Amino acid sequence: MATQPRAWQRMLSGRRLDLLDPTPVDIEIEDIAHGLAFVARWNGQTRGEFAYSVAEHSLLVEDIFARIVPGAGAKWRLAALLHDAPEYVIGDMISPVKAAVGADYGLLDARLTAAIHIRFGLPAVLPVQVKKQIKRADRVSAWMEATRIAGFTEAEANKFFGRQKPELMQGLDICLRPPLETRAAFTARYEALISEV
Repeated sequence: MATQPRAWQRMLSGRRLDLLDPTPVDIEIEDIAHGLAFVARWNGQTRGEFAYSVAEHSLLVEDIFARIVPGAGAKWRLAALLHDAPEYVIGDMISPVKAAVGADYGLLDARLTAAIHIRFGLPAVLPVQVKKQIKRADRVSAWMEATRIAGFTEAEANKFFGRQKPELMQGLDICLRPPLETRAAFTARYEALISEV
Protein backbone atom coordinates (compact mmCIF):
# COMPACT_ATOMS: atom_id res chain seq x y z
CA MET A 1 0.00 0.00 0.00
CA ALA A 2 1.59 3.27 -1.15
CA THR A 3 1.74 6.15 1.30
CA GLN A 4 0.98 9.72 0.35
CA PRO A 5 4.04 11.95 0.17
CA ARG A 6 4.34 14.41 3.06
CA ALA A 7 2.89 17.78 2.06
CA TRP A 8 3.29 19.62 5.35
CA GLN A 9 6.11 21.64 6.86
CA ARG A 10 6.90 21.84 10.57
CA MET A 11 7.49 25.46 11.57
CA LEU A 12 9.74 26.72 14.36
CA SER A 13 6.61 27.82 16.24
CA GLY A 14 5.57 24.16 16.33
CA ARG A 15 2.78 24.70 13.80
CA ARG A 16 2.34 22.12 11.06
CA LEU A 17 1.41 23.86 7.81
CA ASP A 18 -0.22 21.68 5.15
CA LEU A 19 0.85 23.14 1.81
CA LEU A 20 -2.05 21.52 -0.06
CA ASP A 21 -4.68 22.67 2.44
CA PRO A 22 -3.27 25.57 4.47
CA THR A 23 -5.40 26.94 7.27
CA PRO A 24 -5.07 30.38 8.90
CA VAL A 25 -4.67 28.86 12.37
CA ASP A 26 -1.38 27.25 11.33
CA ILE A 27 0.19 30.56 10.30
CA GLU A 28 2.27 32.69 12.68
CA ILE A 29 3.99 35.99 11.88
CA GLU A 30 7.15 34.79 13.66
CA ASP A 31 7.43 31.88 11.21
CA ILE A 32 6.87 34.18 8.24
CA ALA A 33 9.42 36.74 9.46
CA HIS A 34 12.01 34.05 10.19
CA GLY A 35 11.51 32.20 6.91
CA LEU A 36 11.54 35.31 4.73
CA ALA A 37 14.66 36.66 6.46
CA PHE A 38 16.53 33.50 5.43
CA VAL A 39 15.19 33.18 1.86
CA ALA A 40 17.47 34.86 -0.69
CA ARG A 41 16.07 36.82 -3.60
CA TRP A 42 17.66 36.34 -7.03
CA ASN A 43 18.70 32.82 -5.95
CA GLY A 44 21.45 34.49 -3.96
CA GLN A 45 23.09 35.93 -7.07
CA THR A 46 23.57 39.40 -5.60
CA ARG A 47 26.50 41.54 -4.55
CA GLY A 48 27.18 42.18 -0.90
CA GLU A 49 28.23 40.59 2.33
CA PHE A 50 24.75 39.19 3.01
CA ALA A 51 22.09 37.70 0.76
CA TYR A 52 19.27 40.05 -0.11
CA SER A 53 16.31 38.43 1.60
CA VAL A 54 12.63 38.32 0.74
CA ALA A 55 11.94 39.98 4.10
CA GLU A 56 14.15 42.93 3.15
CA HIS A 57 12.46 43.09 -0.27
CA SER A 58 9.04 43.06 1.42
CA LEU A 59 9.98 46.02 3.62
CA LEU A 60 11.09 47.94 0.53
CA VAL A 61 7.92 47.08 -1.42
CA GLU A 62 5.75 48.32 1.45
CA ASP A 63 7.72 51.57 1.48
CA ILE A 64 7.36 52.03 -2.29
CA PHE A 65 3.65 51.13 -2.14
CA ALA A 66 3.14 54.00 0.31
CA ARG A 67 4.75 56.35 -2.22
CA ILE A 68 2.52 55.06 -5.03
CA VAL A 69 -0.61 55.32 -2.87
CA PRO A 70 -0.08 58.26 -0.49
CA GLY A 71 -2.42 57.95 2.44
CA ALA A 72 -2.88 54.20 1.97
CA GLY A 73 -4.37 52.69 5.08
CA ALA A 74 -2.49 50.29 7.33
CA LYS A 75 -4.58 47.40 6.00
CA TRP A 76 -3.27 47.77 2.45
CA ARG A 77 0.25 48.56 3.62
CA LEU A 78 0.12 45.29 5.56
CA ALA A 79 -0.98 43.54 2.36
CA ALA A 80 2.06 45.05 0.63
CA LEU A 81 4.37 43.87 3.42
CA LEU A 82 2.93 40.35 3.16
CA HIS A 83 2.84 40.23 -0.66
CA ASP A 84 5.51 37.49 -0.82
CA ALA A 85 4.65 35.83 2.51
CA PRO A 86 4.01 32.36 0.99
CA GLU A 87 7.72 32.26 0.18
CA TYR A 88 8.44 31.66 3.87
CA VAL A 89 7.54 28.05 3.21
CA ILE A 90 7.86 27.56 -0.58
CA GLY A 91 10.95 29.69 -1.16
CA ASP A 92 11.53 32.39 -3.75
CA MET A 93 11.42 30.92 -7.21
CA ILE A 94 12.85 33.12 -9.90
CA SER A 95 10.50 33.90 -12.81
CA PRO A 96 12.13 31.42 -15.24
CA VAL A 97 11.54 28.56 -12.77
CA LYS A 98 7.93 29.65 -12.17
CA ALA A 99 7.38 29.60 -15.93
CA ALA A 100 8.83 26.09 -16.14
CA VAL A 101 6.74 24.79 -13.24
CA GLY A 102 3.55 26.26 -14.70
CA ALA A 103 0.09 26.74 -13.25
CA ASP A 104 0.61 24.44 -10.26
CA TYR A 105 2.95 26.98 -8.66
CA GLY A 106 0.31 29.68 -9.01
CA LEU A 107 -2.35 27.51 -7.37
CA LEU A 108 -0.08 26.68 -4.44
CA ASP A 109 0.82 30.34 -4.01
CA ALA A 110 -2.85 31.42 -4.18
CA ARG A 111 -3.92 28.91 -1.49
CA LEU A 112 -1.15 30.01 0.86
CA THR A 113 -1.81 33.69 0.19
CA ALA A 114 -5.52 33.31 0.98
CA ALA A 115 -4.78 31.55 4.29
CA ILE A 116 -2.18 34.19 5.24
CA HIS A 117 -4.52 37.05 4.38
CA ILE A 118 -7.36 35.59 6.43
CA ARG A 119 -5.01 34.99 9.37
CA PHE A 120 -4.09 38.66 9.49
CA GLY A 121 -7.51 40.17 8.81
CA LEU A 122 -7.13 40.83 5.10
CA PRO A 123 -9.50 39.67 2.37
CA ALA A 124 -8.53 36.24 0.99
CA VAL A 125 -8.29 37.86 -2.44
CA LEU A 126 -7.20 41.50 -2.58
CA PRO A 127 -9.18 44.08 -4.55
CA VAL A 128 -7.85 44.24 -8.11
CA GLN A 129 -6.71 47.87 -7.79
CA VAL A 130 -4.74 47.19 -4.59
CA LYS A 131 -3.14 44.10 -6.12
CA LYS A 132 -2.07 46.16 -9.16
CA GLN A 133 -0.60 48.89 -6.95
CA ILE A 134 1.36 46.34 -4.92
CA LYS A 135 2.58 44.70 -8.14
CA ARG A 136 3.73 48.10 -9.37
CA ALA A 137 5.69 48.62 -6.14
CA ASP A 138 7.12 45.11 -6.53
CA ARG A 139 8.35 45.96 -10.04
CA VAL A 140 9.99 49.18 -8.81
CA SER A 141 11.76 47.19 -6.11
CA ALA A 142 12.82 44.53 -8.62
CA TRP A 143 14.23 47.25 -10.90
CA MET A 144 16.23 48.71 -8.00
CA GLU A 145 17.52 45.31 -6.95
CA ALA A 146 18.38 44.31 -10.51
CA THR A 147 20.45 47.43 -11.17
CA ARG A 148 22.03 47.89 -7.75
CA ILE A 149 22.90 44.38 -6.59
CA ALA A 150 22.00 41.78 -9.26
CA GLY A 151 24.24 42.93 -12.12
CA PHE A 152 21.58 44.13 -14.59
CA THR A 153 22.15 47.18 -16.74
CA GLU A 154 19.41 49.83 -16.65
CA ALA A 155 18.46 48.84 -20.22
CA GLU A 156 18.01 45.21 -19.14
CA ALA A 157 16.01 46.23 -16.07
CA ASN A 158 13.80 48.48 -18.22
CA LYS A 159 13.15 45.55 -20.55
CA PHE A 160 12.15 43.11 -17.80
CA PHE A 161 10.61 45.38 -15.16
CA GLY A 162 9.63 48.50 -17.10
CA ARG A 163 11.09 51.98 -16.93
CA GLN A 164 10.54 53.30 -13.40
CA LYS A 165 9.90 56.82 -12.12
CA PRO A 166 12.98 58.10 -10.27
CA GLU A 167 10.85 59.87 -7.65
CA LEU A 168 9.51 56.51 -6.45
CA MET A 169 13.08 55.42 -5.66
CA GLN A 170 14.50 58.71 -4.41
CA GLY A 171 16.21 58.31 -1.05
CA LEU A 172 15.62 54.55 -0.95
CA ASP A 173 18.44 52.05 -0.83
CA ILE A 174 18.90 48.31 -0.95
CA CYS A 175 19.60 47.18 2.59
CA LEU A 176 21.84 44.17 3.16
CA ARG A 177 22.06 43.01 6.77
CA PRO A 178 22.22 39.81 8.79
CA PRO A 179 19.03 37.70 8.71
CA LEU A 180 18.25 38.17 12.40
CA GLU A 181 18.32 41.97 12.01
CA THR A 182 16.06 41.73 8.99
CA ARG A 183 13.71 39.39 10.85
CA ALA A 184 13.48 41.91 13.70
CA ALA A 185 12.82 44.80 11.30
CA PHE A 186 10.11 42.84 9.46
CA THR A 187 8.43 41.83 12.74
CA ALA A 188 8.56 45.40 14.05
CA ARG A 189 6.99 46.74 10.86
CA TYR A 190 4.27 44.09 11.04
CA GLU A 191 3.54 45.02 14.68
CA ALA A 192 3.29 48.71 13.79
CA LEU A 193 0.88 48.04 10.93
CA ILE A 194 -1.30 45.42 12.64
CA SER A 195 -1.80 47.78 15.60
CA GLU A 196 -3.45 50.23 13.17
CA VAL A 197 -5.60 47.73 11.25
